[in-house]
Amino acid sequence: MSLAFWRTKPRRQASPVRRQATPKLGAALEQVDWRAIGTKAAIVVAICVCALLLRAALDRPVRRVLVEGSFQRVAAPEIESVVAKAVNGGLASVDLGVVRHEVEKIAWVDEARVSRQWPDALRVTIVEEVAAARWNDTGLLNTRGVLFIRNARFVPPELPALEGPEGTEGEVAKLYLEAQGPLLEAGLRLTGVTLDERGAWQLKLGDGVSVRLGRQSVDERLQRFIALASATVAKRIAEISYIDMRYTNGFSVGWSGRRTSLVSAS
Repeated sequence: MSLAFWRTKPRRQASPVRRQATPKLGAALEQVDWRAIGTKAAIVVAICVCALLLRAALDRPVRRVLVEGSFQRVAAPEIESVVAKAVNGGLASVDLGVVRHEVEKIAWVDEARVSRQWPDALRVTIVEEVAAARWNDTGLLNTRGVLFIRNARFVPPELPALEGPEGTEGEVAKLYLEAQGPLLEAGLRLTGVTLDERGAWQLKLGDGVSVRLGRQSVDERLQRFIALASATVAKRIAEISYIDMRYTNGFSVGWSGRRTSLVSAS
């Protein structure tokens, strides 16, 4: 009988965990360059104080308004009065955008530029509206087809007469601009364009001749008139009352003697 002896392995003792030493807060604070930080902060504060003092020194009351520009319809005293009411601070703090917006509300002012003129003035440069056409009875359109005066006290009679429902100013002006050049090359002067309530278009030429374009295919009829009928009208404009382009092929001519003839384009 043999006896077996079991040996138990000796247990390893756990080694203590070494903790890394962290620098103390006091040591970290000692490494901060407080003198440099204080110097930078003092510089920033000094700059802010100087800026405030400079702004206060420059923010003087606006005492003068210098009006510039080539204009005939706009009065300088009116501009000065509007600027005085729009100024909401001294020269340095005034909102130039607000002043410009108020000046551009004046009739006949198309564009305004406002700048500071040290030490106590605002410089206002005016671009006046250019009336390019009459609108209905008393309105005026500028060169962009924008209605800038609805009830003008004086409407230049030599301007072309554009007519149409309210809100169609741009549309009517666009057709006028498209037709004016080609008709002038054909020897015809376009004096007016009308868009009625039903949507029908009509041109007015010199000597009172009207061109009826109707409501449909207006661009195509206009081009057909320029290509085909304009030569006939230019040669005998004194004898013609109207041209009717509302035909599939050709057009009709209304003569001053109250007779009408149909001309085929084919």
